[in-house]
Amino acid sequence: MSTVSTRTATGFTPRRLYVVLAIAEAITWTALIVGLILKATTGIEQTALTTIGGIHGFVFVSYGATAILVAINQRWHFGIALLAVAAAILPYATIPLEIVQNKRGALNGPWRLEATDDPRDNHWFDRFVRWFLNRPALLVIAIVLAIVLIFTILLLAGPPGGR
Repeated sequence: MSTVSTRTATGFTPRRLYVVLAIAEAITWTALIVGLILKATTGIEQTALTTIGGIHGFVFVSYGATAILVAINQRWHFGIALLAVAAAILPYATIPLEIVQNKRGALNGPWRLEATDDPRDNHWFDRFVRWFLNRPALLVIAIVLAIVLIFTILLLAGPPGGR
């Protein structure tokens, strides 16, 4: 076992993936807020607001899944991981959290694709996460299916605040 992964990070690093979803979450918050303002002032169609809300909901859940994946990979403390997921609830809170985590170096480094000398790498959960990280297509499919399942459950439960 080596102490450093021999693979080079290409494509979406943990930092890049987290930043993209944090920004997307803030953008969809903006769209939702603008939609609510337009509904109150100009009476735009409810279907437009429902569409905006649906897109925001999907990005919200996607950000949550990304925050969990990055938190596991980067070995964030549970409280920080919970804060990252909860940040999506407050408009624009994902951006300052991303800035702080970036300054702390908590987003640095590649995906943990190989075991190291760190004893935590021997835990079944870390082996499970590495197995998925080494199969990115399968990981994406699993995450998308989880997001679709969560989104479907939320749609069946109805919009926030009722109908």
